[in-house]
Amino acid sequence: MKKYIFLLSLFVFLFSACSTKEVFKPKLVSGEWSKYAPMDATIVDRSSNVALLDNGHVLTENGETNTTINTTQRLISKSDGWILSASIDGNLTLKSLQDENLTKTFILKNTIAGASVKGDLLAVLFADDEMALYDMSSKNLLYKEQGGKSIASDMRIVNPYFMKGLVVFSTLDGKIVIVNTKLKKKLRTVIISSADFFNNVIDFKIVNSKIVAATDSKMLSLTQKEIREKYEIRNIAYDNNEIYITTKQGEVISLTSDLQVDQKVKFPFAHFLGLISSGDKLYALEKEGYMIIIDKKTFDYKVQKVDIDDGFVFAGNKIFYVNDKKILVE
Repeated sequence: MKKYIFLLSLFVFLFSACSTKEVFKPKLVSGEWSKYAPMDATIVDRSSNVALLDNGHVLTENGETNTTINTTQRLISKSDGWILSASIDGNLTLKSLQDENLTKTFILKNTIAGASVKGDLLAVLFADDEMALYDMSSKNLLYKEQGGKSIASDMRIVNPYFMKGLVVFSTLDGKIVIVNTKLKKKLRTVIISSADFFNNVIDFKIVNSKIVAATDSKMLSLTQKEIREKYEIRNIAYDNNEIYITTKQGEVISLTSDLQVDQKVKFPFAHFLGLISSGDKLYALEKEGYMIIIDKKTFDYKVQKVDIDDGFVFAGNKIFYVNDKKILVE
């Protein structure tokens, strides 16, 4: 009998612990956020730099476009004036943002994780971590490289990045692979993280002439030397040579391009949904319905109550798109 009482007590304890999860509760709230605007449609999907609305239109960082994608396809990216989408079996469609009648298709017969365009080159990262380059005009395969094994991936997949005769593939197993687009030759592979699960690269940027890349658990700064720091990252924003991140521990951190900490502040139990850098302020949107406004120089901050609903969040140019609402920042 005592055994059953113990098990029942343990169940009650575990249930109570799960049901009383701590949430962010600011000590001081400085009024209500007042800058909103309605949307004509609701976000139903998103990728790294675009989102899809339920009216079929594509949303970019600059707002809603008139470009639509096939409802049987998944939105991949916006790249070099094209909107890219793909079916589960590898049919890739490119639609011009300038000419709605201009469309290109590639039958690649493999599920696509990410893709980008630069001029007459198409770079594709497949879901099995294979990397490939194609000629946009002839559709010929120019280069192929098999990546490592990835057990599970974060939805924040980074599309290939073109730069000065190179293309950088951000892989699903925590690496960046640098390929010379003229020689069609791999130049270098750099490991960011070696975690077993959810180890894909979630962000990539050139900052102060350095490659800065991140997985869910680690950041890399790369020039002549490799610098790595451990961070459990939720959001990343940039301003010239400064990097701003939010973490799963409720921190907002300012980093140099060498990943040295400039400023740091912690909001216990905060769950950040998005981060925007605008002017001399950072705007961090928090899950419980708060906007945290942080001065970039001093890291002084204030918190305001904001009206948000559950749904997809997409950070645009001075706008948080949340479900079917715009939250405007200054």
